[in-house]
Amino acid sequence: MATAVAPVHPGEHLAEILGELDISRYRLAKAMGVPPIRINGIVHCRRSIAADTALRIGKALGMTPEFWMNLQRMYDLDLTRSSLDTSAIEPLVEASE
Repeated sequence: MATAVAPVHPGEHLAEILGELDISRYRLAKAMGVPPIRINGIVHCRRSIAADTALRIGKALGMTPEFWMNLQRMYDLDLTRSSLDTSAIEPLVEASE
């Protein structure tokens, strides 16, 4: 039986990247033009990455905003999958493979 892996919040990735680049959360926030509390909230996994924040992080770190939005999307789906039982829902259409 496989052990379920806990969903990884995008803030964990951001913290790791900032560490590798030796960029402080404060410096990132100032470069993005946002309050430092926003970056702290993300890094401490208390805040989601919204589209405007993904654009700003992407620009500041030379990455695509899609990267950050995809991390957030995957986290949200993984979190929901682990807590929502959809087994009682009967498919109206067969999924194509």
